[in-house]
Amino acid sequence: MTDQSYQPTLSQLRAFVAVATYRHFGTAAARLEVSQPTLSQGLAALENGLGVQLIERSTRRVLVTPAGARLLPYAEMVLDAADGFVDAAAGVSDGLSGPLRVGLIPTVAPYVLPEILPALDAAMPTLSLQVVEDQTARLLDALRAGTLDVAVLALPADVPGVIEVPLYDEDFVLVLPTGHELAGRTDLSVSALDDAQLLLLDEGHCLRDQTLDLCRSVDARPALGDTRATSLSTAVRCVAGRLGITLVPASAVAVETARGDLEVAHFADPAPGRRIGLVFRSSSPRGVDYRILAETIRGCVPSVCRPVP
Repeated sequence: MTDQSYQPTLSQLRAFVAVATYRHFGTAAARLEVSQPTLSQGLAALENGLGVQLIERSTRRVLVTPAGARLLPYAEMVLDAADGFVDAAAGVSDGLSGPLRVGLIPTVAPYVLPEILPALDAAMPTLSLQVVEDQTARLLDALRAGTLDVAVLALPADVPGVIEVPLYDEDFVLVLPTGHELAGRTDLSVSALDDAQLLLLDEGHCLRDQTLDLCRSVDARPALGDTRATSLSTAVRCVAGRLGITLVPASAVAVETARGDLEVAHFADPAPGRRIGLVFRSSSPRGVDYRILAETIRGCVPSVCRPVP
């Protein structure tokens, strides 16, 4: 039975939320930048104080108990409120300032940060950005665990408890080796990918999934070889080496084809593409500030992108 006088600490609640999010004590400890024994002690103290088992532990897996699942949203709201309290004390209520932890997916970060960072510095000079580049699933885990404040990624995220604010749309462009028969075309249909030697990013990249979904939508069956890249730059270099062709977001084309040994082809309207947005926890008390942040980002995206009103 719960001791009604018991008051959990924020560190205990953070331990619970992190373990529930990552389902792994080592990962949760690393994300919170504490030792694993400290994390375990904090969680155990919380469970003992509440008189409730929140996490089921075994040598092979970590599970959230039914009681833990019921209490998890309350823990998240308490942590968001505490963070909001500290931010307000630092003057965040008058606008975004102080530290802000922003996550971006790898197919966005290198291409939009050169535009975004100067604009944010000019509009919010007291803001201290901390940038994390990672794949979508890990960014969303970090967001839910509270180790990120916002993330910029492809929509829809389709994650409960997360608010999505659209930023911009961009087309996919086909990058080809010099002299390719499709080079220079502006009227391609997606069916042009049928039987093509299509290079994909490695598992976990949303661009890989978007490309495969695009092919399935028109029943195109590209010839997928064993070559896979962990970055867009590597995939493009493989195209230059005539190992295949690849789809690249419009915002990345200028950077990735700057060496001049590649050509491009564009799809006919309506061209396939993706929507990029800013996401944050629905429980966050800084939702208004994050929407202002989204508006600032939306106003300085590369010209090849179409801001979403």
